[in-house]
Amino acid sequence: MSESVRVVAAVIVDGDRVLACRRAAHVRDGGAWEFPGGKVEPGESPREALVREIREELGVDIEVAELLDRSDTALGERTIDLACYLATLTGAAPRASTDHDRLEWVTRGALLPRAWAAPDLPVVELLRARPTFRPPDAGGATGPGPRA
Repeated sequence: MSESVRVVAAVIVDGDRVLACRRAAHVRDGGAWEFPGGKVEPGESPREALVREIREELGVDIEVAELLDRSDTALGERTIDLACYLATLTGAAPRASTDHDRLEWVTRGALLPRAWAAPDLPVVELLRARPTFRPPDAGGATGPGPRA
């Protein structure tokens, strides 16, 4: 039986761009692109975990908006249960951490052909189909909601 790992990620929006992070060579799946985030610790809500992880990884605070997508991806002996939320920065510019060697703001057209980590692919496809990246409180249409 595979281990299920609860993970959260932030699709951080800035106008018509989202923040993509490339995993550093020394970490698992080095070179793959992903949306920043990490594991949910015992006793944490997904939103609390996301705020903590983004502060640890990128040195910034975020405002978490809607749940964009939730998916399960089998990776060998474990299954990644990934919940992706739309978010916006509330202050300074993000900086790369030891987990990531590159950060880029990308438009919808630049999402592919990046080599995305497998758990992030469902949300990449969802983002490509949305009319806008903006969260609902930013005054725009948001397209389809999360998949069950």
